[in-house]
Amino acid sequence: MRITRRGALLGLSSAIGLGHSSLALAAAPTDRRFVVIIMRGALDGMAAVVPYGDQGLAALRAPLVPPAPGQPDGLLDLGGFYGLHPAMTGMHEMFKAHEAAVVHAVAAHYRVRSHFEAQDYLESGADQRLTSGWLNRVVAALPAEPGKHPEGEALAVSVSVPLLLRGPVQVANWAPHGFGQPAPTLYAAIEALNRQDPLLGPAIRDGLAARGFSAGVMAADHDDDKSRFGFPALAKAAGEMLVAPNGPRIAALEINGWDTHTAQVNRLREPLRQLDAGLVAMKAALGPAWAQTAVLVMTEFGRTARVNGTGGTDHGTATVAFLAGGSVAGGRVLGTWPGLGEGKLFENRDLAPTTDLRAVAKGMLGGHLGLSESAMRRVFPGSDGVQGMGGLVRT
Repeated sequence: MRITRRGALLGLSSAIGLGHSSLALAAAPTDRRFVVIIMRGALDGMAAVVPYGDQGLAALRAPLVPPAPGQPDGLLDLGGFYGLHPAMTGMHEMFKAHEAAVVHAVAAHYRVRSHFEAQDYLESGADQRLTSGWLNRVVAALPAEPGKHPEGEALAVSVSVPLLLRGPVQVANWAPHGFGQPAPTLYAAIEALNRQDPLLGPAIRDGLAARGFSAGVMAADHDDDKSRFGFPALAKAAGEMLVAPNGPRIAALEINGWDTHTAQVNRLREPLRQLDAGLVAMKAALGPAWAQTAVLVMTEFGRTARVNGTGGTDHGTATVAFLAGGSVAGGRVLGTWPGLGEGKLFENRDLAPTTDLRAVAKGMLGGHLGLSESAMRRVFPGSDGVQGMGGLVRT
């Protein structure tokens, strides 16, 4: 399939052990790469980037705080006040190399704690629900660079396209045969549940055998499949496509697993590790093109400042945004820290927001992709009063 329209999109979706993960890409008339990663489920920003220097932290969530920097499995220090979660060693190396930064106490423009509503607002980039996403509008608004043809060709490999990339720019969808089929372990579980049934048991067993599912295959541990279709593999594939001379230049990825209402200490480590490994894999795949790349990692909202009764956190407000890439002016934790002391929490329950996420996005779009103020007003309707953060990317 050939699509000769500016911004034609590719998408790639896959089911992994951590949850649903997907990738979509867009052609654009630039040699700069811009990547958005959505952490669906609401990341606890104070668990990912721990403000261990705040004296009020322990009283609110001592059970959730990793050991201090320098201790076994301790925080990775970010300058004496903040520490990165120990699962994010790759991000820490990027931070030290000034290729990654953090914006803390950041929140989008809405104040809702429903995943569905918040994700719609996050992806539409407006004060109301829209049928198009802000990244789609970015593609349409990109200024053409001299010598760059404004049209791209793409084959969409996707079950669905996220709202972030829906809009007037044409999207084509296609899913390869078997891509959305359940894992063999699910078939094995169905067979086991019905094994003793004199009618269903033999019928299911014979049907699976006819499709090539031997007992050994169904009983096997499919960790290789998880690795093959996990977020790091998806991020690596994105990097390989973004680095192609005539390939796409805009990418959107999503990764689930952040809704940590219970047992957060154990449950959060794996999605953080996957995100970290994915960024490392993308950097390696991009090679020299990493120097022309900027990545924005965002989530729909944060989580409560206090630990709940099941060792987790509930839906909150402010959180963190990660910035990465060779174009990022990194090595810094940005934003105004609101504090955790008496009277400092938003509605006496959440980390208070001090930075609008749209200011972060505008700062990256303007500094990295050259979008004008008028273009960004179209990208983020109703955001006239929000100025882009300066100094986020290298000049």
